[in-house]
Amino acid sequence: QVQLLESGGDSVQAGGSLRLSCEVSGPTSSRYCMAWFRQAPGKEREGVAMISVGPIYSDEAGREYYADSVKGRFTIDWENGGNLITLQMDGLVADDTAVYYCAEKVAYCGSDYLTNPSRFDYWGQGTQVTVSS
Repeated sequence: QVQLLESGGDSVQAGGSLRLSCEVSGPTSSRYCMAWFRQAPGKEREGVAMISVGPIYSDEAGREYYADSVKGRFTIDWENGGNLITLQMDGLVADDTAVYYCAEKVAYCGSDYLTNPSRFDYWGQGTQVTVSS
């Protein structure tokens, strides 16, 4: 059973930075899509960023996707052979306030996955990010 554990959520002032981490444990595939979603109170869950994880010889491995609202401010990355997924968030604004979830799809990322949370197979419990203006 794949387990995803998020950490790094906190309360920060607008303009600040946070780094979220997602530890992946359990059976892994040779290639998969890791994503960060977020959900603010009263709003639907929305995709923030995703990255394809796979063999270094694969053209798809390392490909990143971002929501327009976070482009240029957030960076997704993977470490430790794909067992740690990070989300560096800079230039935070109040609208970034939400619970952030890590998700995994056992396949490379599809271009429409960020707008389709149902595509993902596994989810973490979430970590709260609060940005005050």
